[in-house]
Amino acid sequence: MKKCLVIFKIILFTISIYGQSNTVLYENLAEAAMSLTKQKVKYDPSYFKIKYPNGDVPSDKGVCTDVVIRAFRLIGIDLQKEVHQDMRTHFEKYPNLWKQIRPDCNIDHRRVPNLMTYFTRHRTVLIINQNPQNYSPGDIVSWNLGGAVTHIGIVVKQKSSDGKRHMIVHNIGAGQVIEDCLFKYKIIGHYK
Repeated sequence: MKKCLVIFKIILFTISIYGQSNTVLYENLAEAAMSLTKQKVKYDPSYFKIKYPNGDVPSDKGVCTDVVIRAFRLIGIDLQKEVHQDMRTHFEKYPNLWKQIRPDCNIDHRRVPNLMTYFTRHRTVLIINQNPQNYSPGDIVSWNLGGAVTHIGIVVKQKSSDGKRHMIVHNIGAGQVIEDCLFKYKIIGHYK
């Protein structure tokens, strides 16, 4: 009986540490996203040949996916490498909107549908609704802006002026900015 109690306590302790570390990870991701808003970045969707792994487009350029990529990199996760490795072994699972015949480590991680696929396959998919309480700092949200235009950003700790919603760090054309836009567009993805 004592042995079972000790094992049970170890399991509870492990769960509590794991939960705390995940909470810290999400908070760190949100803080990393906030730090990006201090950099001056021009919206530039150009194709760039970049090093692999840990490659990045020029630091003064980027799009919405680069905000997510850079924030993850600041907490030690290289989405370029993660997405590329997953696409190398499961290419058929990713959308073929660009008529590629093989993965391209220069661009694949910079495409919203590919990030959505990666997050669906390797992270936690969360509920999509209009309840602001279901969106927490460190969550990744993707939107459909109309037609086939997609967008992605990171939920941060700061709240809207009315205090009802968390703000989003994203780049929709004005650089890496914080904005109250969670429900401005149709949400098509929500990940932890």
